[in-house]
Amino acid sequence: MADTILKMEKITKTYGNGVIANKDVTLEVEKGEIHALMGENGAGKSTLMKILFGIEEKDSGSITFNGKSIDGLKPAEIIEAGIGMVHQHFMLVESLRVYENVILGMEPKKGIATDKKAAIKLVEELSEKYNLKVDPLTKVADLSVGLKQKVEIIKVLARNAQLLILDEPTAVLTPQETEELFEQLLLLQKGGHTIIFISHKIKEVKKICKRLTVLRRGQLIGSMETENATEEEISKFMVGRDVVLKMNKKDAEFGNTLLEVKNLSYMNQYKKKMLNNVSFTLKEGQILGVAGVEGNGQNELAECIFGFYKNAQGEIIFKGKNLLKESIKDIRGDGISYIPEDRLTTGVAAKASIWENLISDRIDSKTVHENGLLSQKKIHESSKELIDEFQILCRSDNQEVGMLSGGNMQKVVVAREFSAQPELLIANQPTRGIDVGANEFIWKKIIEQRDQGKGILLVSADLNEVLELSDSIMVMCDGEVAGYFEDSSDVTESELGLYMLGLKKQESGVN
Repeated sequence: MADTILKMEKITKTYGNGVIANKDVTLEVEKGEIHALMGENGAGKSTLMKILFGIEEKDSGSITFNGKSIDGLKPAEIIEAGIGMVHQHFMLVESLRVYENVILGMEPKKGIATDKKAAIKLVEELSEKYNLKVDPLTKVADLSVGLKQKVEIIKVLARNAQLLILDEPTAVLTPQETEELFEQLLLLQKGGHTIIFISHKIKEVKKICKRLTVLRRGQLIGSMETENATEEEISKFMVGRDVVLKMNKKDAEFGNTLLEVKNLSYMNQYKKKMLNNVSFTLKEGQILGVAGVEGNGQNELAECIFGFYKNAQGEIIFKGKNLLKESIKDIRGDGISYIPEDRLTTGVAAKASIWENLISDRIDSKTVHENGLLSQKKIHESSKELIDEFQILCRSDNQEVGMLSGGNMQKVVVAREFSAQPELLIANQPTRGIDVGANEFIWKKIIEQRDQGKGILLVSADLNEVLELSDSIMVMCDGEVAGYFEDSSDVTESELGLYMLGLKKQESGVN
């Protein structure tokens, strides 16, 4: 029988507003295993890990690590006890070098000065031991996303962590980088480390984890061995019903050219060229997927088309009109909707109600007015219809959007943008950070739009999403179009990864 390294027993956490984040949750992790923690967005995974890490205080329950109670310890004391966490959003100082980030707060000293030699040696030794190859002298700002993640892991190992918590570690990686990460995690496991692997990706959990634990609505559903469980069984375990993991969509019927982008270039405020002569076309009834490692211009492309930047060069022709100097309001009026990359920053007003968010793009529309004034009756009728159609779980349309789970918040954004009846939908990371059930729902809605003859520009870091939904695929690398595939069935996930990393590039441009 394997030793239990971590036991969180009957953990309960209720917030002041009456929301129960965790209720009697028990999590047991065996020494030396890679254990998946899964569940829908808002299921309580993050809260449970914050309680473990000492960031949040639990209402009741107990936590033992290596047979000793760690109840009530602060984060610094938790780290000292041997627990480390690699967050989804990296906690690195971009202006510092790799070795400076690793030793931050625990600097080796030579007299009163930092012992630079010892710090560099520490990074080199850990890099070598766990095959986390990274140059200690490189500035973090100059590293790829995959290398930044390696620095985060080295930082945790430098503090002698025995248990590593990895929060959605593959969300920003290419298939090749993911494979490399898995090799490194298996090496860590072989070296006696224990890993809690938080993920939505069932394929990856099956590949690398021995066991998984599922939370649903703040409660423990149970644990299971991954070896003999099918992907469908794990999905059902997570959401409580059968989930379609593959989309059976009918063949695309392309219409006229809807959007034509010609030689689009954009330089950001730091004088870095984010888009360099990008050209492509999008037709009616076509889903064009845009793949790429984050930071290679995909987000800037989506935001450029929707009018975020006025200093871009080139042409964005929509139904014969150049959008480049138009306002966002005018672009919406032309028939374009936008699901933004970050729902909290640009997708919703978190402190506003659901109905306020749902009508925020149509405040001037006759659909919410009567006798020249805003009609509360029309507004609430319309918002309740959208809540029903898009299956938004809420108390009422007066509820603050910020009080919803991530998946339901995303459904508010999707409901607003789809119900505007756009001719072109720009979907920028439409299912980021949401559970498999909400994911399936949004996929179906996107395909419905396509089948109605709408054009969809789908920007996604999830290659499975790009391959499942897209009719055609464009790959971006260093702000340029690295590859274009008219028929998405002509390319594999692995091949896309090569274009994303810049290891392959088409010379002929795009159609």
